Amino acid sequence: MTTMNATPLAVPDHRTLMSAMRLASRAPSVHNTQPWHWRFDGERLHLHSDPDRVLITADPQGRQQVISCGAMLHHVRTAFGAQGWHTDTTRLPDPLDLGKLAEISFRPWPDPPAGLVARAGAIDYRRTDRLPLDPPAQWEAVVRALRMLVSPHYVDLEVLPELVRDRLSAVSEQAAALRRHDQMYQAEIGWWAGHSGFPEGVPAEALVSDSEFARARVGRAFPPAPRSARRPGTEDHAQLIVLSTPADSAAEWLATGEALSAVLLECTVAGLATCSLTHITELPTARTILTGFLTQPGTPQIVVRIGTPPSDEPEHPPTPRRPLADTLTIDRH
Repeated sequence: MTTMNATPLAVPDHRTLMSAMRLASRAPSVHNTQPWHWRFDGERLHLHSDPDRVLITADPQGRQQVISCGAMLHHVRTAFGAQGWHTDTTRLPDPLDLGKLAEISFRPWPDPPAGLVARAGAIDYRRTDRLPLDPPAQWEAVVRALRMLVSPHYVDLEVLPELVRDRLSAVSEQAAALRRHDQMYQAEIGWWAGHSGFPEGVPAEALVSDSEFARARVGRAFPPAPRSARRPGTEDHAQLIVLSTPADSAAEWLATGEALSAVLLECTVAGLATCSLTHITELPTARTILTGFLTQPGTPQIVVRIGTPPSDEPEHPPTPRRPLADTLTIDRH
């Protein structure tokens, strides 16, 4: 009897694997916690959430953690796609293991779309911009492109009109006020923000001063940066979008993160700056008010500011990232 050997699966070589994963590690995450862990078993990549990186006070359900992991998942797929590898992805593959969020297998992809390659090229240049922004250029065309990118994830993108944006600013301030005397929340955010020289968290140089924060209209109240007045002549005219989902489960949270990644990268390609606002959807009261702003039924997951940064400004330094050895395990056979 002749034994037929199975054809080996096509997989990226070690250099491609490390290059793509290193690039994808630039994915955004709540408070830059980078709450993911990957394992490569020689054929497939497995994405797990890191239970040690849940924000116990701000995110007790782990919703924002899963959204962050979804953004990382999309960054990984984009990075591999640009290097000629299609990623067949199974999301939430094991109902008994809720920490396992995705499993990826590979197929050669000799001709990836130009848009995907452009978004991969934007990964290293994307920054979170918490300062006031000018109106986004070519906004209607940008919105059309963003809606096309989020629709495969069954995520709805809605632009908030000016009147609602003013009301949302009040909701943001109310959310900050409710947190102001929450000692556990303040300790948690103080742990993750304002410390430079660490491979995680929001460094002091990425924060804004009180005067800059006041002109940005809507934002999370991080510990303030030292007194500064960057962009003194810029009043904030950023647009605000809401990403929402039909339901509110881990599957929708993961999809929101993937859609968010696509939005942020496409905006970067278009020369726009972005800032994800997660604090508005943390508290049930603020989330309920935000739901009332939507014209279509859905559960709001995240708000994003989008605008044009000054063209004559030096590039913001990148926020730190954990060493790849801390977030990627490669099985040895």
